[in-house]
Amino acid sequence: MSNNQITVTSPLLPSLDDFIPMLKDIWDRKWLTNNGHYHQELEKALAEYLGVKYLSLFTNGTLPLITALQAMKITGEVITTPYSFVATTHSIWWNGLKPVFVDIDEETGNINPEKIEAAITPHTTAIMPVHVYGTPCNTKRIQQIADIYGLKVIYDAAHAFGVRVNGESILNAGDMSTLSFHATKVYNTIEGGALVCHDEATKRRIDYLKNFGFADETTVVAPGINSKMDEFRAAYGLLNLKQVDEAITKRKIVAERYRETLKDIPGIRMLHDIEGVHHNYAYFPIFIDENEYGLSRDALYEKLKEYNIYGRRYFYPLISTFSAYKGLDSANPSNLPIAHKLANQVLCLPMFATLDSENENRVIDIVQKFAHK
Repeated sequence: MSNNQITVTSPLLPSLDDFIPMLKDIWDRKWLTNNGHYHQELEKALAEYLGVKYLSLFTNGTLPLITALQAMKITGEVITTPYSFVATTHSIWWNGLKPVFVDIDEETGNINPEKIEAAITPHTTAIMPVHVYGTPCNTKRIQQIADIYGLKVIYDAAHAFGVRVNGESILNAGDMSTLSFHATKVYNTIEGGALVCHDEATKRRIDYLKNFGFADETTVVAPGINSKMDEFRAAYGLLNLKQVDEAITKRKIVAERYRETLKDIPGIRMLHDIEGVHHNYAYFPIFIDENEYGLSRDALYEKLKEYNIYGRRYFYPLISTFSAYKGLDSANPSNLPIAHKLANQVLCLPMFATLDSENENRVIDIVQKFAHK
C-alpha cells in the first residue's frame, strides 16, 4: 500500500484541453473582466442549474456575504452561529453590525431555531444561518420566527451547492443566499462565489454594489465595492459545471463507504442522508467521543498525520472564541454548550471525487486501528 499524502480535499479540475480554446477566445475578445461574455454565460448557466431566479457572480465567497447585508440595508444586530468559517461573522463585523451567537443543533451542526427567539432584541434586524456541511437548516421554522419579528434571513450556503429539499433548491429559502466557489468546494471557479436573490430589482442593486456602485458610466448610486469575477474563472466555471453532477455521484460513493465501514466503531458519530434531501457530500465529518473511542479528536488527528493523512478540525476553534468576538455577551461558553462540544469532537476525513478505494481504506484503517478493542 502506498504512503502518498492524502489531503482533506482535492479540487475539481476541468480538462486543460477544453480550457485552452476558451483562453484563446478570451485573448481574442480582449475583454478580461467586468461582465464579459463568459461571466454572463456562467450566471445564466448557474441560475438554471441551481434552480434559482437571480444569481450574481462574485470574485470570492466572502464578498457576497458582505454585499447581502449592504443590499438589504441591515442595521443593529444579526443573529448567527459560532459554528462556521470565520467569514460568516466577519461579514457582519465589516458592515459595522453586532453579531449575536446562538447555540446549534447537535445532530446537524446547524443553528438551533429554538434558541433564536431568546436572542432577539429591539436592535435585531436579521438572521444569518449556515447550512453546515451542506445539510439544510430548518428553514421553515427560521422563516416563521423571522416573519413574527419582521427580520430578514440571509443564508450562508457556502457548503450547499446543488442541495435540494423535495426537489426545491435550498437557495430559494430566506431573502438571500450566498455561495462559495473556492477551490475546496464541491464546485469551484478557483476562487469565486455568488449571491442569490428573488427579484430583478434586488439583483440590479447587487450588481451595482459589486461594481463600485456604478449604475451607468457617470452615475454612482451607492458606496459599492469591487468584487467582480473575471472571464478566466467564469470560463473555468462553465467547464466545471459540466462535470459537477458526476463529481457529486462519486462523492456519494466515498461517503457511503465511510459510513458502512465506520458504523460499528464505538465513539464515532457520523451524519447521514436526510429523506427528501439531495445532498452534495461536501464534507465527511465524524464526531469523536473520547471516552468511547479511546482517543481524543486531537490525538486521532495527529495519528492520521503520522500516516500522511490530513483531516481537518472543521469547525474548530469556534468563531466566538476568537479575540475579535470573545468579549461579546453571546460568546460566553455557557451560552453555547453544544457548539463547544461539536467543535471539540469534529474531524473531517478526506473527501473528494477522486478519492479511490485504496486511499480511502488507508484512512479507514487508521480510524479503526486506534479504536477501543
